[in-house]
Order: sequence, then C-alpha cells, then structure tokens
Amino acid sequence: MENPVPTKPDNSTVPEGGVRVPRFLKVLSALVLLASIFAGGYLIGKSGFATQVSNTGVVSISREIPEKRQDVDFALFWETWDRLEAQYFNPDEINKADLVYGAIKGMVAAVGDPYTVFLTPSENEITQEDLQGNFEGVGIQIGFRGTQLAVISPLPGTPAERANIEAGDLIVAITDTQKDVDRGTVGITLPEAVRIIRGPAGSKVTLTLLRDGIDEPLVVEVERQSIDVPSVALEFVGEGERVAHLRVLRFGGETVKEWDEAVLDILSRSDLAGVIVDVRGNPGGFLQASIDMASDFVETGDVVVIEDNGGGRMTEFRSERVGRLADRKVVILVDGGSASASEILAGALRDVKGAIVVGETTFGKGTIQEAQQLKGGTGLHITIARWLTPSGFWVNEGGLEPDVQVENDRETPQDEQLDSAVSTLIS
Repeated sequence: MENPVPTKPDNSTVPEGGVRVPRFLKVLSALVLLASIFAGGYLIGKSGFATQVSNTGVVSISREIPEKRQDVDFALFWETWDRLEAQYFNPDEINKADLVYGAIKGMVAAVGDPYTVFLTPSENEITQEDLQGNFEGVGIQIGFRGTQLAVISPLPGTPAERANIEAGDLIVAITDTQKDVDRGTVGITLPEAVRIIRGPAGSKVTLTLLRDGIDEPLVVEVERQSIDVPSVALEFVGEGERVAHLRVLRFGGETVKEWDEAVLDILSRSDLAGVIVDVRGNPGGFLQASIDMASDFVETGDVVVIEDNGGGRMTEFRSERVGRLADRKVVILVDGGSASASEILAGALRDVKGAIVVGETTFGKGTIQEAQQLKGGTGLHITIARWLTPSGFWVNEGGLEPDVQVENDRETPQDEQLDSAVSTLIS
C-alpha cells in the first residue's frame, strides 16, 4: 500500500477497553513532532525566523529572529533565498510556500532519522488514507533497510504481488513517465516515495529493485489499481478446522473493531485447539491496536510493551483488558515483512505468554513515532522513543528471531509456514 511503515509503535487513539495511553502517544503509527512548530507559524532552523502559513497555503514571511533564537545565524539562509529570487532564470516558477516546505523538510531530515519527517498537505493526506486502507496504487508496504528504501511486504492480491515483488527487495529507482519522474531513491523520504509510487488506477510505475541472490537489478513495471485492505481475516484450518487462523494485515483505524468481531467468532467455537496469529507482511500501525490484541491473550496487569524515552525514562504499558483468549494456546506467524506493531504483538506474546513464534526473522523496527496535524493540512512526524519487548529486547538489533525457522518454497502454492504453525500448535 506504498505506506510508510506506520509508526507509532505506531501512535494511536484509545479504543474502548484499551490501555490508557498518554496524550503524546496518540495519533498514527510511525512518526511524530513538535506541536509548537505551527503554534506561531513555522520555526525554521532551530525555530529561527517565523513564517505564517494559513490554512489555504498562503505564506507571509518575517525575517525577525525570535529572542530565544538570537544565537542562530540565519544570514546564509536569507542570502540563498534572495539569490534564488534575484537570479533564478524563471522567477515565476518560485513558490514561497514550496521554499518554506523545502526548508522545513531539510531541517527535519538533518536529524538523520528516516522516520522523522515533515509532510506537505498532499503527503499528509496520503498518510491518512493509508491508515484507512483505501487507496490507488500497486500494493506494497515500504520502509528502510538502513538508509535504503525497501519493500517491507507486497499486499496479498495486489499488483505488486502479481508482479512478484518480494519482501526485502531494495528499491533503487522509480520511474513514472506520466508524472515525469525518473529518479534514484538515495535521500528519498517515505512520503516522497509513497507519493511517486501511488497514482490513479490503470496508470503504471516502474520500480528498479535489488534482490539478495540476484546479481542484476530487476526492472518491474506495475499497473496500479484501486486497493481496499481489510485489517483482519479469520479462517479455520487444520484437521477438522480446529485451528483459528487469525491474520492481521495492518493496525489501522478499524482494526480493533474487526479484531473484536473475529474474537467473538473464535469464542463461539468450543472445539478449537488454539489460535494462530498471523502478522506476516504487516508493517505496523497504531500502537494501541497492538496492545489491545496482545491483552486478549494475557492476564490483566501483564506488561505488554516498554517505552524508553531516553535519559532513564522507562514506561511500562500493561494490559487493562480481560484476556478473552488467555486460556487458548497461541502460535505467532512472522516474516521479514512483520514490523513495528507486529513485532510488539509477537514479542509480547512470546515474553508474557510463552507463545511459539514461527516463520522468518522480522523486519526490526523498534522506534516510536507520533504524527501531529499542523496548519494548512501539513503534518509533522517525529521519533519520540524506542520500544522494548517485556523482556527488554530492542528489535532494531536484528529483529525477532523465530523459535521455529521456516521459509516458504516460492515454487509451490503450499504455505509451509502456516502448515508448520498448525503442527506446532497441535503438537
């Protein structure tokens, strides 16, 4: 779905029955920033000069430096601005709002964290669409391997999956002739990549990929389509259909509601051997959703996730739900596309409940972002902390290693990982 790996362990609002989350943990999942940035207008540099950006995008600029920023020299910034206006060969093409947006993007990018970003109005709108699961694109979740743009996972039944794009592929170039885009991805932000890859149904985009084990780059042309991604899918598998296969595809705005409906269906079955929670290819989303799901399998008061804000500030998030599935045996299915909130869920259930994790090593995204809505439809996402499993493990250090390592054979239609999870559950 061409969405940034959501983020907070994905930020979120607080669903009914969930853990009470501090205000700063609310919103979406994978990004966060400073509310003050728009309180009195943009604050460029370290809040250097002020520019007022109205809700209609009109920009008025003051070169007066705030008193608390008198130690910052903005002479070079203004010299560059003035030279652009005076010497650029086509000054009519210079848009002051774009210059301001670009300056803020550069300031935020200078932090050096690919998940801390400033969003223009169009980029912010795309981020909101991602959480709802409805958009037009090719159907891939994207994030970073180090600083390189990468495929977290293709979504099932989407053009990306049909084009044989795989989790772990590095995206080194993006081409779209209709958009007049032909660029490499060095230095690209997630919102920029999403904006370029996404587009109207029926249009095409070409991705140049690097894949482990293949020497030459893969050039893949994909036709976009309208995509509607559900949050949760439930089926009953195994002999006598006595195993609940509960697949969580994303942690979005409707996920907890869909999860609750699936749990009620599971509780109506008295003959079940257990539950397989499948977060393969799930890049994360709202923090609260992952906490609520984990809480359904553990006792009230159990630690689900630990937040480390630095400076010795640690916060434990505990289950406040009645564990409706606490007496059920559970196995977790993961792969290289399982990130952020998916890793929170898997790590919590393994540490607290002793659940067996089956599949492949997870993506390894252990930072927390918060998304704030700013003036003019813009957004600011900032990494505010890292999260740890209840045992204190940080997944950024290589991801979660499964207890049972299984890779699917791509040459066959059989789902060996799911088969292994079923066998593990009933053994």
